[in-house]
Amino acid sequence: MKYITIQKEQDIIIIRIHRPEVLNALNRDTMNELENAFSIAAADDDIKIVIVTGSGERSFCAGADVNYVVNITPIEAQNYATRVHSLLSRIEHLEKPVIAAVNGFALGGGCELAMACDLIVASSNAKLGQTEVRIGIPPGWGGTQRLVRLVGPAKAKELIFTGKMISAQEAYEIGLVNKVVSLGNEDQLPPEIDDKSDPKKEKERAAEIARILNRKLINECIALAKEITKNGFTAVKISKTLINKALDTDLDTELRLEIYGWALCFAHEDRQKMMSAFLKK
Repeated sequence: MKYITIQKEQDIIIIRIHRPEVLNALNRDTMNELENAFSIAAADDDIKIVIVTGSGERSFCAGADVNYVVNITPIEAQNYATRVHSLLSRIEHLEKPVIAAVNGFALGGGCELAMACDLIVASSNAKLGQTEVRIGIPPGWGGTQRLVRLVGPAKAKELIFTGKMISAQEAYEIGLVNKVVSLGNEDQLPPEIDDKSDPKKEKERAAEIARILNRKLINECIALAKEITKNGFTAVKISKTLINKALDTDLDTELRLEIYGWALCFAHEDRQKMMSAFLKK
């Protein structure tokens, strides 16, 4: 694949959007490859967790490639949005948990991609936003629905109506992001530039710091993935399904489904092994 890279780390797969020169924006070819990547992740029984991120240090995903959509017709726009909706629904309902590692910008469709994932971990320099109104369109890839469910209607309206970007920290505070990864004293950063008049050196240092932060972000996501995979995988899968259904199902129906899912796990070998191991402690 040209625009998507895949990296396997034992039972974890990392899917990277690889168009850093356009902030990892999505055009038709990139969408094709992203669909293929998630098909690979879904079909591989050895994979238990998916991490999706962007190449480079500047952007997770800047949404639709405006160079691609600027001249499409309303029918073409509808078909494109329908296709993206299908992919994001597949991600949302994938049996395996999906973690968005948001490095840099997650704007418009990029924010919508992140929200389709189960968990969002963002670097401290990340900027998130539903910025579509700035180019004359509303969110079209699920933003008006998923953002409301994560942050509530009042905050969703504010973010969508203004099209403003918010910091990773603010995104965390309003419930859009699960965790923010920052650099600390334990991180080895490049030395300060003595000659502040040399913008090239300052730029190189800033780029190196961004690379260090990006590596830390991915490592944090891998650590989170490993924490999840220590648990019963069937239990995690069923939990994801039940939580997703809770958003669209009345409480009585959802409680009946929870009983069914709970009982279903008693038919699986990993449940017996984990309970037996617990009793031996």
